[in-house]
Amino acid sequence: MTRVLVIGGGIAGTTTALALHKAGFDVCVYEAHPGSAEDLGAFLMLGSSGMRALAQIDALAPVTVAGFPLTSMRVLDGTGTEVAQRPLGEADNPVLRYRCLRRGELNAALQTEAAHRGISIRHGASLAAVQDGPDRVTAHFTDGSTATGDLLIGADGLNSTVRRTIAPATQPCYAGEYVFYGYTTHVSPAEEADDERLTVVRGSAAAFGYAVSPGGQTYWYARVAGERLAAAEIAHGTPGQWRDLLLPLLRDDATAAADIVAATPDDILVTNATEIPTGAPWRSGRMLLVGDAAHAASPATGQGASMAMEDAVILAKALRDTPATETALSVYETLRRPRVEHNTTVSGNMSRGVHTPSRTGGAPAARPGDEELARLLEWNSHIGKSRLGTAVPGGGS
Repeated sequence: MTRVLVIGGGIAGTTTALALHKAGFDVCVYEAHPGSAEDLGAFLMLGSSGMRALAQIDALAPVTVAGFPLTSMRVLDGTGTEVAQRPLGEADNPVLRYRCLRRGELNAALQTEAAHRGISIRHGASLAAVQDGPDRVTAHFTDGSTATGDLLIGADGLNSTVRRTIAPATQPCYAGEYVFYGYTTHVSPAEEADDERLTVVRGSAAAFGYAVSPGGQTYWYARVAGERLAAAEIAHGTPGQWRDLLLPLLRDDATAAADIVAATPDDILVTNATEIPTGAPWRSGRMLLVGDAAHAASPATGQGASMAMEDAVILAKALRDTPATETALSVYETLRRPRVEHNTTVSGNMSRGVHTPSRTGGAPAARPGDEELARLLEWNSHIGKSRLGTAVPGGGS
C-alpha cells in the first residue's frame, strides 16, 4: 500500500487525506498548529462543487451541520437598487447548496471526521525540510523527528514550506485589495435568516457582502482596493481600528453596509488578498502541491475552499486509477491546472478592477460544463484525460 505524507492539516490537507484514505492509501497528516483551528475568525462560502466533492468521500454530513445554506445571490448598487439576482450553484439540490460557515469550524469538522476514520493527524509538526529520493521521500520536522513515505503532498497553504522546496522562486503576490470579515447580532438587515440569500453590494468605495444565519447572526465581508496593509499593522490592529478604517468607505452608500459594520463590536479581522502566480510549478519527484500551496487566489470569487476539495477528490482518483505515480500526478495536473488558474485570473482581475479577457491574448481557459466537472468528481467513474476551465460564482470567502 502506498504511504502518503500530507503536510498541512487545514481544509486542503484534511480533505486530501480523507479522499486518499477512501482510495485505499495509507495516509498521515502533519500539522504545524497545535490544535485544529485554522483562521478562526474568517468565514467562507463553500460552493456546490465543494459540496459535491465532499459527498463523493462521504464527508458531507459534518460540514452540513457546521454551516447554513445559501440558495440565491442578489446584487445592489451604491444606491441600494437591485441590479441582479440569481440562484447560487445547485440551489434546487438540498445536498449541494452553498454553505456559509466559519473556516475554523469547517476545519475542525473535517479533522474530527478524519480521526473517526482512523487517519493519523499529528499536531505541532512543523516542517523544516524535505529530502526527495528515487524510491522514498522524507519529511524532516523542526523537533528533529522525521517521516518517510512514497509520496508527499504539500497542503501547507500560502506560505508553503513544501513549495519552497519545489519552486523556491515562486512567491505569493498581493492581489490589489485587503479584505475585512466580521459578525454581528446587533443589527438585523431587512431580509430574514430563512431567506438563505447572499447580498452583494457594489459600493462606491468598497465591495460588501453579507448573509444572515438561522440564528440571526450577520456574516459580512468588505473588499477594499488599495495598498497592502503592513504585516505589523494587521497583527496589532484592533476591531475598533478596523471599524474606523472601513466605515468612511461605506457611509456614502444608501445600503445596510455601514449600519452592519457599525453594529459589529469585536468580531472584525482583516487580511491582505494574496495569490500565487499562474504557471508556477506544482510538483517535483515525489512531491506535489494542492490547494492554496499550489494555486492560492484572491477571495473575490469565493472559490478557494471548493477548489481545494476538488483537488482532493481528483488527485485521489488519479492515483487510484493510474498505475504509475508519475503518470498519475501528470494526469492530475493536466485536469486541474486550467480550472484553478482560470479562477486565479478571474479572481485577481476582480480584486484589481480589471476586465477578464474572453478569448485571446492571455485569456483564462474556457469555462467548463458542470457535467464534465461532476463526472470527474464522481467517485465510481474512472479518471480520464480531459481538460477543465473554471466556473466561478461571485462572493467573498
